[in-house]
Amino acid sequence: MKVIISDDYQDCVRKLDCYPLLAEHFEVEIHNDTLTSLDALAERFVDADAMLLVRERTPVDASLLARLPKLKFISQTGRAANHVDLAACTARGIAVSAEGSATTAAAELTWALVMASMRKVHLEAARLKAGLWQGHLGVGLKGRSLGIAGYGKIGSMVAGYGRAFGMNVVALGDHPTSLEAAARDGVPTQADRKKFFSEADVICCHLRLLPATRESITLEDLQSMKSTALFVNTSRSEVIAAGALMKALNSGHPGFAALDVYEHEPIYDTNHPLLGLDNVLATPHIGYVEKDTYEHYFGIAIEQLLAWQAGAPINVLNPLALSKP
Repeated sequence: MKVIISDDYQDCVRKLDCYPLLAEHFEVEIHNDTLTSLDALAERFVDADAMLLVRERTPVDASLLARLPKLKFISQTGRAANHVDLAACTARGIAVSAEGSATTAAAELTWALVMASMRKVHLEAARLKAGLWQGHLGVGLKGRSLGIAGYGKIGSMVAGYGRAFGMNVVALGDHPTSLEAAARDGVPTQADRKKFFSEADVICCHLRLLPATRESITLEDLQSMKSTALFVNTSRSEVIAAGALMKALNSGHPGFAALDVYEHEPIYDTNHPLLGLDNVLATPHIGYVEKDTYEHYFGIAIEQLLAWQAGAPINVLNPLALSKP
């Protein structure tokens, strides 16, 4: 049986400790780029008995599925599978398995972005390489306010880092789950959005992308932030209203942003508007791109493929597909 993997940007999957188990049981084909056109995607996956998807990098919709006659199974790295049309998969008898818990990787990157942005590490490093010496006055974290938008598993980790650095942590209390989790950790919450955004020195966004959170952070929210404040987003770009962050940054509120996620990925255009701003630190969606996390996600994805091959699939999101001929 043939398994096709796409979007392995670093060509690292075959170097993982868990990979030999996959190669031992399947014919594996790996691609290192992302395709966007339907024709190109159909050509790439036409011979696949199974697809192993790297997070949400390749959308799988009904139009693509209709052109993949051999496809029988999709194994997803991680739990999120909003990019896969489950109804269309079920109709075609294609089971989709997905599982994987949050690791510390995204939280660690978030904190790296906070530290680098507040102390202007990237800007000072660039100056030194250009033959220049000190040029910015950094800002410390102790005693300042850290706002967490989306107090879940990752948000709570970042809150813990903030506390360790002596910050005053506040969670946005606009959802019962966040309120309950924050209460368990002894983290105060703020239901007043105006106060939450206007009083924070740093806001880290960890909202899951759901219908209720899509574009939930507005231009008004962002522009109410201090001119000295930092906004960090390592969750999903779509939780921010379209174009709002660009407008807010150009207005000087917030004064700085650190981003790991974008509306359209990957970005190869060096003229992307956000990349041209001096008050933006941008990284190419590397929040989960870390060896232990990859071993975790791909290890589970490979287990799912082996279980499916053995006729006992696990972690199936659409069990009705299993009853299809």
